[in-house]
Amino acid sequence: MPAPNATMPPQDFDSRASTPAELPQTPVVWLLLSDKTGDNAQLQVVADALPWPSLAKRVQVRPEYADAKPRVAASVHHIDPARSDPLEAPWPDLVITIGRRMSMVALWIKEQSQGRTRIALIGPPKRMLDRFDLAVASVQYRLAPRPNLLRINFPLQRIDKAAIAAEAEAWRQELAPLRRPLIAVMVGGRTKAVRFDAEVARQLATGIAEMAARESGTLVVTTSRRTPDAVIAVLETMLPPGSILHRWSPGGGRNPYRALLGLADRFVVTSDSVSMLMEIGRLGKPLAIYPLPLSSWLGGGFLAVGLQKILPLRLARKLRRLIAEIGARAGAVGHDRDLTAIHRLMIKEGHAVWFGDPFPRQNRPLPDELAPVAARIRELMKKG
Repeated sequence: MPAPNATMPPQDFDSRASTPAELPQTPVVWLLLSDKTGDNAQLQVVADALPWPSLAKRVQVRPEYADAKPRVAASVHHIDPARSDPLEAPWPDLVITIGRRMSMVALWIKEQSQGRTRIALIGPPKRMLDRFDLAVASVQYRLAPRPNLLRINFPLQRIDKAAIAAEAEAWRQELAPLRRPLIAVMVGGRTKAVRFDAEVARQLATGIAEMAARESGTLVVTTSRRTPDAVIAVLETMLPPGSILHRWSPGGGRNPYRALLGLADRFVVTSDSVSMLMEIGRLGKPLAIYPLPLSSWLGGGFLAVGLQKILPLRLARKLRRLIAEIGARAGAVGHDRDLTAIHRLMIKEGHAVWFGDPFPRQNRPLPDELAPVAARIRELMKKG
């Protein structure tokens, strides 16, 4: 008998399995969407590239699992059915989803359909990879080749050109008086892998102030949901006169992020935010990656801070990047990922530079890797 609350569905969901049948000519496709905007955007990009319509199923997790990471299993015990779209028969022929929590729901759906439902997972699962029909993994994941694994270089985030143009027009008059070049600094936050505290914020503020002085430009700094209060406090006090600091707020409100994608001349993005790097990388505009120190001492955390104080700034930055790469490759943080692989590949292929290195006139836009992903999903649905 399954363990309580492990794989058995809650009563709120209809667990009646549909009878296996031949795959219809037009398959029924569900997108399992979470509360993560960036993840949902990747799923929509994939769905739009397929020749079939799809049905969005918005799924909310219970409050106690918003941060806690449940062990991957075919289960919906972590889902709040009252706030989620119904999950019930007839079951879909294909589920496309992303992330640990939604992958568990996808596996549960597959069980309810007696194995008929196929799963395309964007990003590899933490475990049970063999239970997914297709997993798409970008370059940072350390995985051996498998028949159901498709490797791509970069995550599939896209930019909404129409939305960028509209926001740019709405902000154009307000930003027009600022001295050019307009340098957009996109600030993320700490994660399990990287450290972002007041000390790191002071280094960032000093560095971007020096950049603005060299470029004779204006800094427009935007924070995010994950930006610590201590970092914001440092930026408030250390940004040079004439800079603009926009603080992210839970209620939303007016945010210049998309407008800057259309209007800024240079971009600096902290290394924790892959989604922002992907969006800006697709623009082909000058982009610098600001490397946050990894959490462990091997990743350049405390050691990098000490070096920053005794070495010339440019040399300390280069040494810090080297230490971070060694730590990531050694698996000091994030055992299943090389945390700098995306950064290094972007720089190697001319999509970005490290912060502190000269900006090129323009960068190469990121390649479009959507076509092979869509082709593999179409191929998957042809199988009996």
